[in-house]
Amino acid sequence: MTDAGKILLEHARGILHQIVRAKEDLDLVRGAPSGRVAIGMPPSISKVLTLPITTEFRRLMPEASLSISEGLSMITQDWLMTGRLDIALLYNPGYSPHLETVELFEEELYLISSYSGRLEGDSLSIKEVAKLPLIIPARPNALRMLVETRISQVHGKLNIAFEIDGISSILDLVAEGLGFAILPKYAVNNIDESQQFHAVPIKELKSRLVIATAANRPTTLTQQSVVELIKTIAIEKIHVAAIN
Repeated sequence: MTDAGKILLEHARGILHQIVRAKEDLDLVRGAPSGRVAIGMPPSISKVLTLPITTEFRRLMPEASLSISEGLSMITQDWLMTGRLDIALLYNPGYSPHLETVELFEEELYLISSYSGRLEGDSLSIKEVAKLPLIIPARPNALRMLVETRISQVHGKLNIAFEIDGISSILDLVAEGLGFAILPKYAVNNIDESQQFHAVPIKELKSRLVIATAANRPTTLTQQSVVELIKTIAIEKIHVAAIN
């Protein structure tokens, strides 16, 4: 795109945003939030939040429409920047002047093993984890990057047994005793009771979950309502469940 094209694109986005904002303001006078809201979130979060968010959205904003897309944090951040998404839930994003973020919470990460292959002790250090065969997603998964960075900080190196994308597949391999996983505790909640897992917290290894919007696009009133809805449901369904 030429420099002139980039300038025109930014103005066009602003004009379209103002049209949407005007329509929503008029709808609010009639008492019915409207418009379309597009949300992106990692698959692990989507599995937990899609149903309650959709249910509450329909109850509270019946005149509005909702789109939810799954993708790795790096991918959904790009979608947010290009306007494909209005809101994104991201794991451990680096600072960017193009993002407005609000931290939802930090969550402890756990070493997940099969119950028969469980390790002794109430917690593990990152050095101890580095010695174990891990079943972990491939790059650029945000959790993978976080674990890899923390292990390198203690002069260690990932011991990768398998690179697997998808929590269900990872847990299937863990259940067979083929390695260990690093996941938040809620990932093993409400799973098939025939698969028994043992979860041990990893010292000084936490993951940040934030809700992000594009800094160059002011959020509409409907989008602001959805942000508040996500905050409430995420804390209830993930954070509270993780610490219980």
